[in-house]
Amino acid sequence: MRNKTAIILLFVLAFTTGITSQVLKPVTWKFSINRIDNKHVDITAIALIEKPWHLYSTNIPDGGPVPTSLNFDSSDLFTPTGKLTEEPKAVLSYDESFQMEVGYFSNSAKITQRVEVKTSDAFVIKGFVEFMACDDSRCLPPDQVDFELQVPGVNTSEEQAVTDLPVNIDNGNMTGSISKPVSNETGDVEKSLWSIFWFSFLGGLAALLTPCVFPMIPLTVSFFLRNANNRVKAFSDGFTFGLTIIFAYVVLGLAIAMIFGADKLNNLSTSYGFNIIFFALLVFFASSFFGSFELTMPSKWSNSLDQTADKTGGFIGVVLMGLTFVLVSFSCTGPIVGTLLVEAAVGGNLFSPAIGMFGFSLALAIPFTLFAIFPTAMKSLPKSGGWMNSVKVVLGFIVLALSLKFLSVADSVGEWGILDREVFLVLWIAIFSLMGLYLIGKIKFAHDSELSYLSVPRLLLSIATFAFVFYLIPGLWGAPLKAISSFLPSTITQDFDLTLTKSVIRGDSTNGLTTAGKSAKPGPFGLIKYTDYDEGFKIAKEKGKPVFLEFTGKGCANCRKMESLVWSDATVRNNLANEFILISLYVDDREVLPQEQQYVSDVTGKKIRTIGNKWSDMQIKHYQSNSQPLYVILDHNGETTVPVRGFDTDVKEFILWMEQGISIFKERTKNNIIK
Repeated sequence: MRNKTAIILLFVLAFTTGITSQVLKPVTWKFSINRIDNKHVDITAIALIEKPWHLYSTNIPDGGPVPTSLNFDSSDLFTPTGKLTEEPKAVLSYDESFQMEVGYFSNSAKITQRVEVKTSDAFVIKGFVEFMACDDSRCLPPDQVDFELQVPGVNTSEEQAVTDLPVNIDNGNMTGSISKPVSNETGDVEKSLWSIFWFSFLGGLAALLTPCVFPMIPLTVSFFLRNANNRVKAFSDGFTFGLTIIFAYVVLGLAIAMIFGADKLNNLSTSYGFNIIFFALLVFFASSFFGSFELTMPSKWSNSLDQTADKTGGFIGVVLMGLTFVLVSFSCTGPIVGTLLVEAAVGGNLFSPAIGMFGFSLALAIPFTLFAIFPTAMKSLPKSGGWMNSVKVVLGFIVLALSLKFLSVADSVGEWGILDREVFLVLWIAIFSLMGLYLIGKIKFAHDSELSYLSVPRLLLSIATFAFVFYLIPGLWGAPLKAISSFLPSTITQDFDLTLTKSVIRGDSTNGLTTAGKSAKPGPFGLIKYTDYDEGFKIAKEKGKPVFLEFTGKGCANCRKMESLVWSDATVRNNLANEFILISLYVDDREVLPQEQQYVSDVTGKKIRTIGNKWSDMQIKHYQSNSQPLYVILDHNGETTVPVRGFDTDVKEFILWMEQGISIFKERTKNNIIK
């Protein structure tokens, strides 16, 4: 009976971990050799990459992920000369996790190293290519594929040797290190475009309340009153009017896309020069909203269109009236349109600006179309007044706050170290505090009317603004501020993090590093982590605690996301500090093992050269996965207490999983199941 139960449990475990047990082979490598002259040969490695996977470039800045590289076994018969070349040119993308620009390849990549040959006889060149394969949400750890190529003698006519070596990579719920690659999966693209659409739609709704747009309602109504007794004509003209507004703005978006192109738009988000321009542009727009100056189209254009619309009538007149609306309202919509186009442009998708302008113009067109069809509905609208200038000023504060995001990207790409997380938050706190003071009438701008009393909408908005300011303040001491984390600079720029002290009050914390083992190192949130499996396991037995085994990587973006989104939770931190011994094994640790410790894996057949190779091989052998992060809770027999867990930012589920592991460990200890 016990055997049957064990079989059932094994089946359930295999089923629940099936996602992390699949094997992926996204890359195939081909190696070739080509003699250039009597003293030089080129060694070429070609990667064939399945969609939607990517490889990192061969040229990655220090502190970034592991680059693709071509490595040779030492020999007196040849010497690599010159730089490693790559084709095609790597696509650059800004990586939030590493706070730097990184390059990557998709579909295929070719790297070539020239070698100086020191003999005229035939001989063999041995080596390996090292690389990381990533898709939009996952990255596999650094992998190595060996090659062995025959160099023909000078006086022989041997053809170049070609070796096809498939890459054996296991699949899991792994983590991505590439930020914002050009996606080949429609799901991510659609999600991005939908976010741009709704952001722009809200911008269009805000524009309706500005003093250049709202007063256009009675003008529109007066123009379409001629159709008050002809419902069919009212519908026809109203829809034509709305479609003209949408058409004008979408053409603007398409023009931006055609001028820059998809690649250029993608590069905008990674260029500090363009980000500085965008920052300055948004500050310029904010100044306009504050009343420093007015952005207006030449009056000759709008007057000419207006007069032509009145004279022409019919379909052409309605179209011209729509264009007149676009031009007249430009002084208020211009800054909003500019802001939205900037946001859409850095989305890197060819259709982003057009989608943004469609969302914006749709929000503008719907109410004006309805008023054109039902002109008598205008009677229920509030009158124009000073409140519309207040809307402009509030939008100015918001645009000014958004501008800092572009300055932050430029600061990170340029590595200037000016706008770290605290400085960014201080500026946001100042901006939104001033916005709150403005809403309650403590600050006035040039075109503001006298505020005789505080209306209910202003009161509610001021409460929300000051509440947001209070929410921001703990971020100065390291609070994660998850609701706005995508806008903030990386937490690695935080100079002072008070949250680190929460987990060091008791348990295994960095306060105990002086008495910990040789491999003990400070981990996130003040935790002690052991980077050697055997030593960490020994400490766990001595302290009578289960092992929290983490397969991670220095270049693992989702590992950092798990730390910031899940490990930042107080319950998770306290569990890691007090209930477990944390062992962190870095699969991308490139420290070379002593020669006597190197071996050939009996699972993958690959040579294990580095510490990272060793931990990756261990993960594949015992847990049938090489994706990171991978979390395992072990008892003192080295057996799992609960199924392994991969990338999942559900904090409640993570806590439940930890507590189940702790409970099963204690039950096994109580029943003397653990030796």
